[in-house]
Amino acid sequence: MTSFTDFGLAEPILRALAEEKYETPTPIQSQTIPTALAGRDVIGIAQTGTGKTAAFALPILNHLTTKRLRPEKKSCRVLVLSPTRELSGQISESFRAYGRHIKPLAVALAIGGVPINRQVRSLAHGVEVLVATPGRLLDLVNQRAVTLNQVEILVLDEADRMLDMGFIHDIKRVVAMLRKERQTLFFSATMPQEITRLADQMLIDPVRVAVTPQATTVERIAQRVIHTEKSAKPALLVEVLKAEKTDRVLVFTRTKHGADKVVRSLEKTGFFAEAIHGNKSQNQRERVLADFRSGKLRILIATDIAARGIDVDGVSHVINYDLPNVPESYVHRIGRTARAGADGIAISFCDQEEGVFLRDIERLIRVAIPASGERQPHRPAPQNAGGRGNNGGGRNQRGGNGGGGNGRHGQSGNRSHGGGNGGQGGRPSHGHQGIPRAGATPGEPNSIGTVTFLQRSGEPRRNAGHRAPR
Repeated sequence: MTSFTDFGLAEPILRALAEEKYETPTPIQSQTIPTALAGRDVIGIAQTGTGKTAAFALPILNHLTTKRLRPEKKSCRVLVLSPTRELSGQISESFRAYGRHIKPLAVALAIGGVPINRQVRSLAHGVEVLVATPGRLLDLVNQRAVTLNQVEILVLDEADRMLDMGFIHDIKRVVAMLRKERQTLFFSATMPQEITRLADQMLIDPVRVAVTPQATTVERIAQRVIHTEKSAKPALLVEVLKAEKTDRVLVFTRTKHGADKVVRSLEKTGFFAEAIHGNKSQNQRERVLADFRSGKLRILIATDIAARGIDVDGVSHVINYDLPNVPESYVHRIGRTARAGADGIAISFCDQEEGVFLRDIERLIRVAIPASGERQPHRPAPQNAGGRGNNGGGRNQRGGNGGGGNGRHGQSGNRSHGGGNGGQGGRPSHGHQGIPRAGATPGEPNSIGTVTFLQRSGEPRRNAGHRAPR
């Protein structure tokens, strides 16, 4: 299909798409829309940013247009489940945008973080489309504000993230309340075994749609990793923001506290940023997202859960300040750039503890992420570090063997990761080399730093070249 007019969608929908300047369907839309229009169940494997919201919203709106029914009180004809408030809000806005010329069309949003009474009132007379997060939906069910036995179409969006967030049992409870004669549209960026089992339980003879290999990343995103020490990350972030030609920048941290800390660190260097995470109120999150979408806010710091629904065109850079410990989250994170056909850049900071996360990510995406210059924090030169070998080489460690000449005798603190023949009375190191620092370049010293022995007051100073008596 080369045009939305080829799908046979109702005229009010085509008119809205023209106003939205939608012309050519994306691959996920081309493959999903005809199947969904035919009433078949669908498993869609697609990365974020590929246009899957329209892929399920357009055939659903066409179904509602061609089969006009008044929804029963406290019920819905279509139920869309998504993992986060932000994503749910954007899905509901998409339904309203694509269905703006369908009258009447009642779309309700049920999410946490806002008063539930308003949502109860919105469902009182029934709605065509209910977009909800699982927890708030079950709250409404328990309050008898909504019943689910009239649902004709169920959409489960970003199912893998539902699994990560622990919603799988809530989803099973919801599905048990639905009637069996329904259409189910199931979308996920990855298909771990538990998600596959859930899909098998929910769908009947589904059509599988996969527009890219499972868990691969968008080809238009230029990815790179910078190996760094954890303490060097704040300065590195400032360096990257100054060096890169950026539009909107989305910075990911692993924790809520970490997001706030990055905001404070940037403000000290003159960069204005705001954070979005689970501790922020819904009004705060909506305001920050609106500023980011409009361009008023250029740098947004976010955690994985809060950022799940950020669908903002013009994000030029995604920066992984902390690498995610769940490799699938990397795919979702960097998918926030290179949207709507644009190019994007993803830069990841990787400290020594995160090396295992990087290996898991590269194994999942089947790509070795290229590394750029390593960064280390500035350290002052050590004082009283002991004498050096007479003929160059490293500092002597108790007269250790290595390649640097004869060490001086008897001075406290004489240490080496490879000095020559040691001073008198020294204990030989048997040629052990220092442990190479990750990412060290050839010829660069593999220094572990200097150790200083503290002396108790009144004690005679111990000679480093001789063993102390036991």
